[in-house]
Amino acid sequence: MPTTTTDAKSKADDAMAQIAELRAQVEALTREKLAGVVEHTVERVEAAAHDASEAARERAEALAVVVRERPLTSVLIAAAVGYLLGRAGR
Repeated sequence: MPTTTTDAKSKADDAMAQIAELRAQVEALTREKLAGVVEHTVERVEAAAHDASEAARERAEALAVVVRERPLTSVLIAAAVGYLLGRAGR
């Protein structure tokens, strides 16, 4: 009988060791996968931020051209917008 108990304990210990090893492997694989996903996401966010920055710069340049071409109209529009914002803020 002692041999059966010892064998059962040995098999249980082996099973626990295998489970611990599998858990470590799964954690390592998960970290590797997540690192790749995070890196890809960071690259996409940086690209989107760059694109947004470029679009804003282009719009600002286009607005500057319009203001230079029509300064009086630009001043009148700015005054109207200021007036409307002032009224809305009350």
